[in-house]
Amino acid sequence: MNTTRLEVESAIKQLPEREVRDLAKWLQAYLDERWDRQIEADLASGKLDRLIAQAEEDIAAGNVRDLDEVLRDG
Repeated sequence: MNTTRLEVESAIKQLPEREVRDLAKWLQAYLDERWDRQIEADLASGKLDRLIAQAEEDIAAGNVRDLDEVLRDG
């Protein structure tokens, strides 16, 4: 059986609010896990090497700001 997104949305609308909130928490955890796996795969494949090297160069050259400073100025 292939469930469509619209069918899922319709089913969710029929759930009690507590179950919808629990589902939202589960979905966020699921997305977080997928994000972590993608980052790990990108790191292992070398896709992030250029960005890491650039960040290291910026740190060595002093071209970075403290996060507290950035947040305060934001």
